[in-house]
Amino acid sequence: MAPTLRDQIGRIWAPVYIDGKGPFRLVIDTGASRSAVTASVAQALGITPDGSQPIKLNGVTGSAVVPSIHIDSLLVGDLLMKSVVLPIVPNVFGGADGVLGTEGLLDKRIVIDFRHDSISIKRSHERRAPEGFDTISLDISRNRLITTQAHVGSIPVTAVIDTGAESSIANLALREALARRRFHRKFSQDDVFGATDTVTQGEGSDFPPIYLGDVQIQGAHITTGDMHIFDVWDMTKHPAILIGMDALGKVDAIIIDYRRSELQILVHHTGYWPLIPR
Repeated sequence: MAPTLRDQIGRIWAPVYIDGKGPFRLVIDTGASRSAVTASVAQALGITPDGSQPIKLNGVTGSAVVPSIHIDSLLVGDLLMKSVVLPIVPNVFGGADGVLGTEGLLDKRIVIDFRHDSISIKRSHERRAPEGFDTISLDISRNRLITTQAHVGSIPVTAVIDTGAESSIANLALREALARRRFHRKFSQDDVFGATDTVTQGEGSDFPPIYLGDVQIQGAHITTGDMHIFDVWDMTKHPAILIGMDALGKVDAIIIDYRRSELQILVHHTGYWPLIPR
């Protein structure tokens, strides 16, 4: 696949063709169960959004009922989806045209090369991680949400790998667990934006190291709060964290292999060749 650019908030655009037109710049979003586009995409396609069959859209901060469009095809890499209904969402994607959700990815391998700003979506042939990569086992839910068991400091947490999130967020259970360990932090008031127009405030602070297997992410600024999405995912009772691009972008590359149920991470490594041929 041709190289892409990052959007204004650090995520990588995937060049997507819809009904043969494009490419449109959709952010690949492993936290979204379905793809969505902005109203400007519908206009470019010449399709009037349909409000007679609205779709409920759940975002990090809240839910909204939005109109939709019906398309004949969506193509990116080896991913081809036919006869798809796409919700119309506000333009809150850092300049992108929408998000590419996880429909059709269960047999795919996604390679995101941060150093070379490129992305590839191919069929998974269940290959092992390339040399130099750390491998982390994933759990894939029925709605294709990918999680792994991780630690924040010494606290075990459920970690959601979300390439569509600008910032990492944690639930109230994790904040309370940190408080019980007398972990003292300086807080900031952070605004949290999602796929809907709802804006939520949370308490932001620097967290202890995040451990994903043998990979350690240090110096992450995490916002904690009563976020709508943790209710949707039924992740309110135990410590949980959504790991967004602010943390994922600290590494050189990640590979998400849905068929192998693996996250493969390349931490900073000098002199490596691009993972995706140009």
